[in-house]
Formats: sequence, C-alpha cells, structure tokens
Amino acid sequence: MRTRLVHLSDLHFGRDRPELMRPLIGAVNELNADIVAISGDLTQRARASQFRAARAFIDHLTAPVLCVPGNHDLPVHRPFRRFFTPFSNYRKHIAADLAPSQQAGEMAVIGINTMSPWRWQTGWASRRGIRRAARLCAASPPDRLNVIVAHHPFELPSDSTKSPMINAEWGLRTLVEAGADVVLSGHLHRWNVVSPPDPEAPAILQVHCGTGLSTRQRGEPNDFAVIDFDGAAEQGELTVTRWIADENDSFGPMDITRFCHGPDGWRLP
Repeated sequence: MRTRLVHLSDLHFGRDRPELMRPLIGAVNELNADIVAISGDLTQRARASQFRAARAFIDHLTAPVLCVPGNHDLPVHRPFRRFFTPFSNYRKHIAADLAPSQQAGEMAVIGINTMSPWRWQTGWASRRGIRRAARLCAASPPDRLNVIVAHHPFELPSDSTKSPMINAEWGLRTLVEAGADVVLSGHLHRWNVVSPPDPEAPAILQVHCGTGLSTRQRGEPNDFAVIDFDGAAEQGELTVTRWIADENDSFGPMDITRFCHGPDGWRLP
C-alpha cells in the first residue's frame, strides 16, 4: 500500500506571494495526500492576522495537516509576549500541540518543536523533545516509516552561514538509534535531499524544503516536496519529488529521487 505525504515549509504569511495561493492549494489537493506536514514559519512576524491567513490556507487543504512552529512564529518585537506567552497566537490559530504526532497509512509522522523563546534563529532540539520522539519511533511497528518533522535542519550544508541547532548531532544520533527513517525540515529556504554519503553517516534520509509561498526565495523557485512510500515492496521504496512554481505561477514536478530501504538503511535502487 502506498502512502503519500506532502511536505510544505516556510509559507511566511505576511511576506507571501498571493498569486501562488490558489495554485498551491490546488496542486496539493489534487495530489490526494494521506497527510500534509508543514515544517514551521507559517508567518513572517507571528501576528494574529498572519496566523489567521495561515489558518485559512490550512482549512482549504483536504488532507489532514500536521504542523510544527518555526522561529518566525514567535513574536520578535514584543519581548513580554515572547518570553511569557511565546506560542499564544500559534496555539490559538494553528494547534495547541507544538509537537504533534499522527499515523498516516504506512507512516508515523512525528513533530518536534525546535523553537525556544530564548533563541532567535538558532534552533534548540530539547533533550525532552528528542527523547519523546525517539520513544514514538521505537514503539512503531518495524514495517512503518518513521518520519520526523522539525523546522530546523539537524545538519547544515557546508556553505551555510547559520549556526547549527543546539543538540543537533546528539538528537540526530538518538533518533536514528530509535528507528527514525526520514527527517523533514525547512528554515534555509533551500531545497536539499541528503542521503547517507558513507557508512559512518547517520542512516537517515533528510529532506529540506524551500519556501512554498514566500517572496524570500533566496534565488530558488517556490517549492514543496511529495514523498511516496510503498512498504509492501521488497525492501520498501520511497520517492521524493520536488514540485516547483514556474513563470506562470503553476506548480509541477521537477526532480525525482528514488530510494530503497533495507537492513543497512537507505540506498539508491
């Protein structure tokens, strides 16, 4: 049985492209996904109006939606609110649970909140949050794909100027040991699919999405990911497809990468 997940990230309502709204909703709904995962930064400045726009967007998606917050979803210019009620607008308009989990077909989709009011851009994978996600991975049946959703990447590209997430190396190792298979993240506004380059690397597949709607494209097209998993295949087959917006503001598939999952982790077919 095939399970389909659509991964969106960094929508940044408040710095979004309105002309892409309907095409993105239409493309996602036509894909008939089992679940949509949004890896943070739904807003630009964590204002109530921006969260209401994000909520309206989510309500137009036909598949169940799982979200985690990003650094832009915490108020920046209101110190009292940031340090005492940092997630109030997020909880009111998006979800009370900052680290939700949900089963979708042959996937266990597990959210991790990597945002702390004491950090501005740098993520913080709390040990409590990582251990909770690890327990959920360990409790999952062996034939189910464990998918982690976090705003901040656990590994940064070599040319990145951003600071690494606190507890990232330990967190990724802990998740792998518990049976996590895939990590979905955003934050960088850059597309990247990272598979283990050598036997010493973490045996986990990492998919970094760009931005689905924002004007802050950083030289890349607006995009999202479609992840198809067929656990009934001999070793489990997974396909990652990048969908991008073209010059006519229409989304379509571009890059397709296929993987097989065996006893030694991920490999190309």
